[in-house]
Amino acid sequence: MINFKQVKNPMPEQDPQIRARNFKEVSYGYTAQQAVNEAMRCLKCRKKPCTTGCPVMVRIPDFIAKIAEGEFEAAYQIISETSALPRICGRVCPQENQCEGVCVRGIKGEPVAIGRLERFVADWHSAHVKDYEEAADIPASKGRKVAVVGAGPAGLTCAGDLVGKGYDVTVFESLHKSGGVLAYGIPEFRLPKDIVAEEIGKLEKSGVKFITNAIIGRAETVDELMEEGYEAVFIGTGAGLPSFMKIPGENLLGVCSANEYLTRINLMKGYLEEYDTPVPSGKRVAVIGGGNVAMDAARCAMRMGAEKVYIIYRRSMSEIPARREEIHHAIAEGIDFQLLRNPVRIVGDKDGHVTGIECVKMQLGAPDTSGRRRPIEIKDSNYVLDVDNVIMAIGTKLNNLILNTTEELEANSKGGIGTDENAATNREGVYAGGDAVTGAATVILAMGAGKTAAASIDEYLSNK
Repeated sequence: MINFKQVKNPMPEQDPQIRARNFKEVSYGYTAQQAVNEAMRCLKCRKKPCTTGCPVMVRIPDFIAKIAEGEFEAAYQIISETSALPRICGRVCPQENQCEGVCVRGIKGEPVAIGRLERFVADWHSAHVKDYEEAADIPASKGRKVAVVGAGPAGLTCAGDLVGKGYDVTVFESLHKSGGVLAYGIPEFRLPKDIVAEEIGKLEKSGVKFITNAIIGRAETVDELMEEGYEAVFIGTGAGLPSFMKIPGENLLGVCSANEYLTRINLMKGYLEEYDTPVPSGKRVAVIGGGNVAMDAARCAMRMGAEKVYIIYRRSMSEIPARREEIHHAIAEGIDFQLLRNPVRIVGDKDGHVTGIECVKMQLGAPDTSGRRRPIEIKDSNYVLDVDNVIMAIGTKLNNLILNTTEELEANSKGGIGTDENAATNREGVYAGGDAVTGAATVILAMGAGKTAAASIDEYLSNK
């Protein structure tokens, strides 16, 4: 018999064999009764480690207590005090490494399903509260302008916090749609795009202005924004340049980056039949990498009609960096994990099309600088997988456009924009956060950086 005090209430979801061929959301979310049952597992700890484990410091025990009482709107208001994107965070945040990772309930059994509860509350609010009720508390404008560069998680959070403090905020986005990685990177089956649009719509109703197709560093510089009257600028441009392995055959037809592949499917709606977006759609697909982006690309390839999809990763399952939930879903959907394997060459035919990928088997040695055991090649273990499409998902590089076009702006040791602990750069009035500073990281860490920057900008302008 299951002890529900020790085990999370299971999340209802689509059957793997059905969902592997559609882009509908995998998980259905908790019912009201399931949410109340899960909330009652909370131990109401005095020290509240889950709150300190949250990058945006959501008052987790407080909102869970409201769910247990059936006060769902009150729970939402508590979350909204510190989080601008609760419907998104409840779906894509790596809670297992943050709030749930330090949940005391998890010492004996499974932690409270904090992410699932956040999703339930935010979805309940969206279904039951009208727009006009949300727009009632817009603060009076201070008449002071702030520019936010980048409409991803960091920029959206910074903008939401600043407009809530009465600043006139304009967000400049280089693409034709706001959302950053939320719009172009995370697939529909994990994060429906109407949810992203709704969360951005709430920011617009609160007073945030959005200007799309605006490449800051090209159309105009950060310095020119400040000359136009913006008293502070936040840079949250992300880290979107793709990386490749530099192995033979990467220039063959049928090889692409995960960035391009996911952008075509998500932002350009390649997953919808009524759109003619060209998307590489091989029957046998190899995805190189072991992070969440690799899982997203592999699961998209299956949904785009592939008959066989491989994930090729040079370490073992113990070292793979993707979320456990995403790995579980990928395996259930039929993705073939080729672990302790490393590509050395992409094979093509006389017409330049991919026909296979040559891999070498690996074994794990001593830990490297990352703390993970270093993969070592096994001599003469090469073999070829028959594939006609290869997707590179081995990470992203920083785009230095802002650094190169902003006078005297300093870089950090990683090549990103240099900041102090308050998100301030060496240039007065210029702040930065998220992947533009740290390199590729998580949505919630980017949101935390945007929140830190908003507080610093408010302090700076209040004292100016």
